[in-house]
Amino acid sequence: GEAVVSTQSTGENLEILNSVWTIGWNYLIYQIAGPWALAYLIGGTLLGMGLHPMAGHFISEHYTFIKGQETYSYYGPLNYIAWNVGYHNEHHDFPYISWSRLPKVREIAPEYYQMPHYDSWCGVLYKYITAPEIGPYSRVRRGVPKTEAKKVE
Repeated sequence: GEAVVSTQSTGENLEILNSVWTIGWNYLIYQIAGPWALAYLIGGTLLGMGLHPMAGHFISEHYTFIKGQETYSYYGPLNYIAWNVGYHNEHHDFPYISWSRLPKVREIAPEYYQMPHYDSWCGVLYKYITAPEIGPYSRVRRGVPKTEAKKVE
């Protein structure tokens, strides 16, 4: 299908179901283990996906900073402690190659990886926060092909 850049939420049923499911489990955790258990989970989420430099990879991988560029790789020094998670385009091309071998993919075929990439996850976070054209829905969204329901006889 044709890829389009999503600029706003569509409020799909699965998103609503996910929200209800998450709130329900959080309520259950609160009731069983108390507020400190819930605070621990919330704190871990904020530390893992907040303004920490390592969290830049969540944004850098699939947000459309450049029109027409769906995925980006990161070739900075944090790959050494992030199991090469920054070699994202290489991972998409060869999903079964071990994380430890992804830099070798780029080394063997550099002509296929001469595309926009990042050298700083901090720079990605800064641009995400400060660029008015970038937001939570600046992602490529693919249409789901509609199929006709077949009558079972």
